[in-house]
Amino acid sequence: MSKEIRTEEVDSVPPPPKARVEDAERPAEKLERKKDYLEGFLSQKPAEISADAPGGDLYDAVIAALKEIYDPEIPVNIYDLGLIYNVEVNGGHVHVTMTLTTPHCPVAESMPGEVELRVGSVPGVGDCEVHLVWDPPWSPDSMSDEARLELGML
Repeated sequence: MSKEIRTEEVDSVPPPPKARVEDAERPAEKLERKKDYLEGFLSQKPAEISADAPGGDLYDAVIAALKEIYDPEIPVNIYDLGLIYNVEVNGGHVHVTMTLTTPHCPVAESMPGEVELRVGSVPGVGDCEVHLVWDPPWSPDSMSDEARLELGML
């Protein structure tokens, strides 16, 4: 299979048009906003967030309650320490999945009860169920930057 290459000979090429001052935009026109692309976006109202969803009032109140519980051996709250793996809010029912720094932690028996009590006292929470899990095991990588800063690890 061979390709055929065609060539064309020309005597001259017309010069491109020259730029003219009249054709250029004036500085005022150039700097003026031509169209507000954000107008429609900015006029929209934010979507309503359910109280149960992250960012909702009840969910945020539950997280705030968890941030008030401190590990007795480490001066950081259990949420920033990374001991809380999951928080689900459904109506007035809250389900918290958590772990401890080690299974031999001295508060292994009392900490889940304290979490249940504190979260259960949040207005709007009917009941709280706490599941203590060991898999995946806790590691310092689970800590928030605030906790690392507090412990001098940053």
